Amino acid sequence: MTDDAERDQEAVSKFVESFAAQLVEAGMQRMPARVFVALLSSDDGAMTSAELGEQLRISPAGVSGAVRYLAQTHMVSREREPGSRRERYRVQGNQWYEALTNREAVLKRWEVALREGVASLGADTPAGLRMAETLAFFEFVDGEIAAMMERWQVYREERFGNAS
Repeated sequence: MTDDAERDQEAVSKFVESFAAQLVEAGMQRMPARVFVALLSSDDGAMTSAELGEQLRISPAGVSGAVRYLAQTHMVSREREPGSRRERYRVQGNQWYEALTNREAVLKRWEVALREGVASLGADTPAGLRMAETLAFFEFVDGEIAAMMERWQVYREERFGNAS
């Protein structure tokens, strides 16, 4: 296995920027996307603020803001280095599962709001019907996500075992 030090750092940097750009196109903020991909592409999946700043050529404030966003969305976690006050930021093998599970909670809140909208607008008004169809879509998506996540757990176990 090749470790981080033996890699072509220019190729790694190009990959980080390229994949981060794709995440930005999908709606993620630019700096969190860059930090996330840098962590994802490191062998141990963890880096300090200083390491991230050096690799990405960004300020400590840039790292801090990006990590705060990524932690809130469950894409990275913070951990203390043993015997140090420094924190390391870690991407887990199941970060996509955690992020999607977090989005599922958002869908539940939207469903509650949409139910209130249908009740407020009247179920048989054009606006109420539009709200009802939107609600039905999110209820459908929510059910599909739950079923898909169960299938993912089985697939992941079969393919990767207990790896994280």
